[in-house]
Amino acid sequence: MIKQIINKFSPSTGGYDDLALRIPAGIIFMAHGAQKLFGWFGGYGLEGTGQWMASIGLEPGYLMALGAGSAEFFGGLFLLLGLLTRPAALVLAVTMAVAILSVHIGNGLFMANNGYEFGLALLAISVALLIRGAGIVSLDRILVGK
Repeated sequence: MIKQIINKFSPSTGGYDDLALRIPAGIIFMAHGAQKLFGWFGGYGLEGTGQWMASIGLEPGYLMALGAGSAEFFGGLFLLLGLLTRPAALVLAVTMAVAILSVHIGNGLFMANNGYEFGLALLAISVALLIRGAGIVSLDRILVGK
């Protein structure tokens, strides 16, 4: 069953170049997810992040924080491993689109003003991995047996 799921979602048109996208994006997403879920790296954890999300209209805040934090942490982990890369990239792309549209879009492009440039870069990486797949160096490729 697991192998059938992986076979369905893992065919990759990518080579080694996808590794250059997966590793830094995976680390960044995991770190941001850890801030939301566990309060690591100066984050506020689920409670604080949930309160903030509720304050900007993303209700229920706690569940939104749990969803966003889980998407980022586990999606980032899956990118790092190259495991179910396309589904993980899809979830991360949606997460970034929501972050851009609900938090950053009104601040303009630049990060200095809490703009959307960083989120846009992560969205672009996620979409590229969604299209191309994990590449040659990935668990997807090993599990499929290619």
